[in-house]
Amino acid sequence: MDTKDDKPNEVPESSKSGGYGKPPEATRKTLREKVVINEHGQRKTITKLEAALKQLTNKAASGDIRALRQLLESARDAEAKQNAAAALNPVIEELDQEVIDGIMQRFNSEEDQELQKTTQEANDVDDQRG
Repeated sequence: MDTKDDKPNEVPESSKSGGYGKPPEATRKTLREKVVINEHGQRKTITKLEAALKQLTNKAASGDIRALRQLLESARDAEAKQNAAAALNPVIEELDQEVIDGIMQRFNSEEDQELQKTTQEANDVDDQRG
């Protein structure tokens, strides 16, 4: 009979499962591992996922059509996931709108004050001439 201790390097069955947009846990852990790269003469620590994306981007930029297609597909998927997540959380959108409204009110009041100041200065100049 197999026990958990018999295979210490094996990932438990429950965490092996994945699905669309959720790779198996072992893969996620592997992609989060850190590696040291040399970029522009400087050593930098990044995840394996970031390193893979940099390589893919560099290949695409150098004209590799397969890499370009894969990069574009990945970008579209990431954008679609981000948009779907934003659509599922309307509270954030309401909060964002409140922040934007507050900024616009302050901006408009400052703009109105500047306009009034400019108008007053113009009137003062006219009064001095007239």
